[in-house]
Amino acid sequence: MDRSYLLLDEGVQLTKPAVFEGPVEGWWYVDLVEIERSDDGLVVHDMYVDLLFPPAANRYQILDLEELADALTAGAITAAQCAETLTATQRFVHRYLRGAEEGPNGPAADFPPAEVGALEQQPSFFWSAS
Repeated sequence: MDRSYLLLDEGVQLTKPAVFEGPVEGWWYVDLVEIERSDDGLVVHDMYVDLLFPPAANRYQILDLEELADALTAGAITAAQCAETLTATQRFVHRYLRGAEEGPNGPAADFPPAEVGALEQQPSFFWSAS
């Protein structure tokens, strides 16, 4: 069973897919999302850009930028939504995925964020004692 974690102020959803096995086991799948708050809770909208991040490696892959471009061209998202998604992508890369050699801001924070690491250690709501 997958667990997903929303970084509400960053427009990011982190998932370590249970179906990732073999060479991608333990990798994180990161979705850039738009989070809509309503009286009923949160609605998460996929904003097309995704990243793959392997454990204990100083590399990552950015995926699906063409899907973001297609969505903008088709009118499925606004130019402002596209701009915010690109900005959120860059913010996420700078905050969590950059190495110390990549800029003046020093090394990236640990990935996944410490709060997510702590939550990963907790039992699932769906965990059965039987």
